[in-house]
Amino acid sequence: MGQWDRFLQPYKQAVDELKIKLKGIRTQFQKTNQTSPIEFVTGRVKPLASIYDKSLEKGMVFEPSTKLAHELQDIAGVRIMCQFVDDIHTVIELLRQRHDLKIIEEKDYITNVKASGYRSYHVIVEYPVATIEGEIKILAEIQIRTLAMNFWASIEHSLNYKYKGEFPEEIMKRLQFAAEAAFRLDEEMSLIRNEIHDAQKYFTENKELTSPIVQSDLGKGEHTDS
Repeated sequence: MGQWDRFLQPYKQAVDELKIKLKGIRTQFQKTNQTSPIEFVTGRVKPLASIYDKSLEKGMVFEPSTKLAHELQDIAGVRIMCQFVDDIHTVIELLRQRHDLKIIEEKDYITNVKASGYRSYHVIVEYPVATIEGEIKILAEIQIRTLAMNFWASIEHSLNYKYKGEFPEEIMKRLQFAAEAAFRLDEEMSLIRNEIHDAQKYFTENKELTSPIVQSDLGKGEHTDS
């Protein structure tokens, strides 16, 4: 195993464990017939090419080190998607109450929107990873955002990669306009939140009854009983 593989292995483990635990929160809400503030969870370990670029940006040597682990707080990244803006605050409170991680820093880009229009809530956590050589505490970034915010951020990320951060003025204006439109969508959906939850609950409870497979099975059962 190479030095980078050894260095990144705890980060991969942390991402896997955090994803399982956060998905577990969603399952607990569902099992108790409550609406989960978490829609879905994704995660990744920053690719070496991105670590290299970030190292150059910070004027650091590109090699596994304690300093690199301290300076690059998002090598391990987990993203939590929510349906509504209020769900984001619920998730943050759930994270604050956990004892298996320690929140180091919070960055509120929803209240304090970036100039580009970017909105999201970032939480830097210290997470303990158990290895055969003992416990290692690593830093991980958890991003919490709505589906609309995530759609905008994904598009902006692709364009940023293409233009290397130097957006044409027209593209920048349209991105900012789109960011505001996405946030207005979030606000409008929040106004009919209860209706949406009722509809989703109704759909979940009744979808199996309208499934052709279930109807077919029910028909077979009735025929057998007769």
